[in-house]
Amino acid sequence: MAVDWLGVALLGLQLCFRTLALEVSVGKAPVIYAKNGTNVLLPCTFNSCIGIEKANFIWSHNQTEIFKGVVKNKDSKPEPHPEYKFSLKHMLPPDLPLSKDNREFNVSLLLLDADFEDSGPYTCLVKNPKEKDANHSGTFTLKVVVMLEKVDNTLTSIILSVVGGIIGLLILIMLTKKLVLLILKKTRKQKECLVSSSANENTENGGLPGSKIDSKPAPKA
Repeated sequence: MAVDWLGVALLGLQLCFRTLALEVSVGKAPVIYAKNGTNVLLPCTFNSCIGIEKANFIWSHNQTEIFKGVVKNKDSKPEPHPEYKFSLKHMLPPDLPLSKDNREFNVSLLLLDADFEDSGPYTCLVKNPKEKDANHSGTFTLKVVVMLEKVDNTLTSIILSVVGGIIGLLILIMLTKKLVLLILKKTRKQKECLVSSSANENTENGGLPGSKIDSKPAPKA
């Protein structure tokens, strides 16, 4: 019995740890494309359900550290470590927002003047001492190209045009059908009205159409 309770307790602790653990996100796109010579934002955010205390974040490119910073608390913006404070290649964007709901923190990095050598995998790793130095990371790939490819929307436009044409044709058919039914209904009513009027005239004339009632003078006594 004691063993069962111990197992339940361990399972509860494990679920609690998973709930409170750090979560790092580097966006949904596994590959980011950038034009040669432009500045590129490398996305990274992390969540902590129990708050942070001098959370350290480390950026690496091809498994080599390129930047390191810290978020002191929920009310402070990320700051670079002293050795990266005057980096000419990487910097923290000046317009980074404060934490969202005191749970989500933005530690994105700005890559300046990207060149072809900057292509490759980038990893954002976060450590939070408040969660017993729990750490988590996210990785994506950057590809620096000469020119960004334009998305060809020709096929999409053709499909939308065909679908729009079909829908328009169906609407036209429905309207035509409704108009024809309306005309037939009016014609039917007119015929019924004529038949009814003719029947009334026959009744007033005392019989079939064309019949006449001979009027004879009364015999004299």
